[in-house]
Amino acid sequence: GDGAAAAEVRFADDHVRVGARAIAFAEVVRQAYLARVQLWSEGFYATPGLHWDASTLTGHPFYYFAYGAAVSEVIIDTLTGEWRLLRADLLHDAGDSINPAIDRGQVEGGFIQGMGWLTTEELWWNADGRLLTHAPSTYKIPAAHDCPADFRVRLYPNPNRADTILRSKAVGEPPLLLAFSVWFALRDAVAAVGDGRTNPPLRAP
Repeated sequence: GDGAAAAEVRFADDHVRVGARAIAFAEVVRQAYLARVQLWSEGFYATPGLHWDASTLTGHPFYYFAYGAAVSEVIIDTLTGEWRLLRADLLHDAGDSINPAIDRGQVEGGFIQGMGWLTTEELWWNADGRLLTHAPSTYKIPAAHDCPADFRVRLYPNPNRADTILRSKAVGEPPLLLAFSVWFALRDAVAAVGDGRTNPPLRAP
């Protein structure tokens, strides 16, 4: 605020020094916050080597792909529709995982979230076309009791071919799709009660 040139400002020993004046770094941050001055810079990362031609549907739109497989065992009451997931076996490709405990947790969470999306989340709109089921307060989300008693999750040891951090792969949304195994298991269980050839019209979500 006193018109000093940027070259005169020094950051050292938890202080900001401008010429002979020294202010504690925490105090500078406090003053900047109160004055609504942004203290960080922003940038945008452009993943290298990506290209896509929408007219010919050719190119390389993604840096890498993640793979997974899942098998689910369910039990269902065909009179009431009540069901339980008894067991789930998941195998997911996290590349060369940096932290297997975190990645396994992400796979488990994504799977259970996806299970709720496919089985208990129902989309409802009002007469004006406004979505009414827009948050967990307006539809049933899975809880701890909905997790299978037998829940087996493994990470597939597959170092990423792409040059990522330690050849790992991000583990966020992809495991959600493993929950289709629950949806298909429920569909097959209902179909098995009849002649086994007719698949019930279960919408997803």
